Amino acid sequence: MSVRPWRPEDLGRPTDGSWADVAFGLGEMYEREGDLEQAADWYRRAAESDRPDAALRLGDVLGRLADARRDASADAAENLIAEATRWLSGAHDATTPDAIELITDMLNRQLRQAARRGLEPAAVA
Repeated sequence: MSVRPWRPEDLGRPTDGSWADVAFGLGEMYEREGDLEQAADWYRRAAESDRPDAALRLGDVLGRLADARRDASADAAENLIAEATRWLSGAHDATTPDAIELITDMLNRQLRQAARRGLEPAAVA
């Protein structure tokens, strides 16, 4: 299954009804609605319950949250990027093309974040 945005025909696909599946489905629903905070919360629950594709979705959502918060709080963005990196690097299927693309995106985010820190004026003591 692709970790990029889903297709409308994915909705309503059968699941075995496990907690992880329900949490993952809620994550998808909130992501579709644009509520990335709630989506991350539910994907995190699914990933912690060992739903294989949840870690990849969570990493992607956390990366997008970091991008959205970049200007408001650099520290919050860095924390989100760090968490996303942990989830992506520990994902069960981290060697699929979609996972590699997400990991590459995360590395690019980290490089951009480091470049921004390097351009910030030094604090005068």
